[in-house]
Amino acid sequence: MTTPIDHTPPPVTLRIGAEKRATGSGGVYGHINPSTGQVDAQIPLAGAAEVDEAVQTAHAAFDGWRTTPPAERRRLLMRLADLIDENAAEFARRGTLDNGTPISVAGGFVPLSSEWTRYYAGWADKTAGELTSSYSNGGEVGYTLPQPYGVIGIIITWNGPLISLAMKVPAALAAGNSVVIKPSELTPFSGELFADLVEQAGFPAGVVNILPGDPGAGAALVEHPLVQKVTFTGGPATARKILHACAEQMKPVVLELGGKSANLIFEDADLTAACTLGAFMSVGTLSGQGCALPTRMLVARPIYDQVVATVAEIAKNIPIGDPFLPTTVSGPVVNQAALDRILGMIEQAKLDGARLVTGGARLEGALADGYFLEATVFADVDPHSELAQTEVFGPVLAITPFDSEDEAIAIANDTKYGLSAYVQTNDLKRAHRLAEELQAGEVLINGAANLAVHRPFGGIGISGVGKEGGRAGIEEFLRTKAVGIA
Repeated sequence: MTTPIDHTPPPVTLRIGAEKRATGSGGVYGHINPSTGQVDAQIPLAGAAEVDEAVQTAHAAFDGWRTTPPAERRRLLMRLADLIDENAAEFARRGTLDNGTPISVAGGFVPLSSEWTRYYAGWADKTAGELTSSYSNGGEVGYTLPQPYGVIGIIITWNGPLISLAMKVPAALAAGNSVVIKPSELTPFSGELFADLVEQAGFPAGVVNILPGDPGAGAALVEHPLVQKVTFTGGPATARKILHACAEQMKPVVLELGGKSANLIFEDADLTAACTLGAFMSVGTLSGQGCALPTRMLVARPIYDQVVATVAEIAKNIPIGDPFLPTTVSGPVVNQAALDRILGMIEQAKLDGARLVTGGARLEGALADGYFLEATVFADVDPHSELAQTEVFGPVLAITPFDSEDEAIAIANDTKYGLSAYVQTNDLKRAHRLAEELQAGEVLINGAANLAVHRPFGGIGISGVGKEGGRAGIEEFLRTKAVGIA
């Protein structure tokens, strides 16, 4: 007999050094369960005072941490990865409590997060400079020193709180930096457990500080003069404010922002696989609340009607409901504001002439109190319409036909975003051509997985700057000093 899952949210604290605080000067946030629309927990919020204390604490801890032997940093990160795996069930539960992500999906982020942690643990003792020499003018030996910045300000997103932590924190720590993290007030529970495990793993107090807070706390973190670099995952509007604040101090940033990723389906593709991936990854996974999801489907005209019908049928049958049920694939969107915004974009798409194939409404009945939306598919979408040009961040797919490879590339690239692109084809030459021509930070072909830690992830245009993942991911947290010896 299956043991019932506890739906009780855990208490949340502010973590400054070794201290846990149950209150903060930023007040209290009433966390809302998106499945019910009801407040289920009171979350203490950091204000500018706590942010300053945390940054000062991280700054004081930095010298000891940067001189910690790399092998010891690696050991601690490996221990943290083990603890993440050991707490997989609790992370899955908290992921569902955070934002209504189905527990089966939230659970899938746990091994991915431990993999990111182990990967960057392995980089801790492998950062090395370069040696140069010159024999002119008496000769010179030169070398470079990759060195940590100091305190890194980390602001994570609400749609994947655990994986967002794993994509930023291990790389920063492996490089020798200390960190101050601001989780979203919308999703504080995963960050609380992560803080517990950092302490349990044995990291020195002050190296990792975690403060739930509102946008004001984020602004205080970004603007703090002791914060040497900022890494942020979120939307372009907030990123512009961060860039403006950082410009005053010439402070570098990593910005992982939104996307309007195109998914190009050609006649020679495996259509069953292409339609299944295209439907689930756009209107099923995270209820469409993902920056890199393929939310524009571009389809070769000879197979267009077939693909539209197949995708619509798959979308209709995606199980939507109670995120704690193991059979649920898609849960609610995060809050009332998101629900209203998405419904507004659906209505605008109709006015713009797109053909609603399935979905388009809020779910009623037993789910009426939560923020549940039908999986929604539009066909015949004008590439220049709002639905094709603006990130929905909800379960809405836009499908558009194309008549040639060149037209498909032109439509795919006709956007201010540039995070990901997807290609479905069995023509290897075409796959390589498109990988070169598509304007995106990554191109995923025939179902290649998202967020593979060995690949750099990050966009162009209003999808951001900088990389997470791969060697580039740790290089974001190191700055190079050159040394010359005559």
